[in-house]
Amino acid sequence: MSADQKSWESAVVHLYDDGFAFVATGPRKHEDWRADVLAVMERAVPDPRGWAGIDPIAHERTAEHPAVPFCRPAFRDDPLRPLTPADVGERLHEIDRASAENLLLALTDDGCTLRNLERFSESFEELQGMARTVLARYGDAITCHTNVSSVGHIGTLDFGGNPVGWMPMTFYGEDCGLVVVSETEVGLFWAFGDI
Repeated sequence: MSADQKSWESAVVHLYDDGFAFVATGPRKHEDWRADVLAVMERAVPDPRGWAGIDPIAHERTAEHPAVPFCRPAFRDDPLRPLTPADVGERLHEIDRASAENLLLALTDDGCTLRNLERFSESFEELQGMARTVLARYGDAITCHTNVSSVGHIGTLDFGGNPVGWMPMTFYGEDCGLVVVSETEVGLFWAFGDI
């Protein structure tokens, strides 16, 4: 399966435009893809194909903190500090492609679940097709990484009722995301919420 610009942008907008999500893709320029992830978070690189993303919080960026909201206080009342490649590596773990497809759908729901997909008019299978279209942009030889975990599962996320947790990458109370890494691109899909 491959994705063209129209089908990819249509799937992204349909899934994420009504929520509070960040979607962006940047070029893969470094052997260590974590550096490329940080460049996308800082909006320092354009989408290599010129495809549209979603960035409802771009207005919150400052010269001092270009990656907002992807920055963390060391402690609750401390000033914000930028994430480092080590931070990214510590907070993300690899998941399989099927988990990434489900995570793309779970990111549309507060709490990162698959419980409230009925707000979409499409069936679950049709929504999964959109998630596959989103991933298809990056090809078959990808790795998928997330800050989300489900109890008792490594490499596979279980959205079937087990508690879901996350390692914070932002200053929001809830931030769940997916990083897709190919040989030429890195894609970020992130949802935020205050809980």
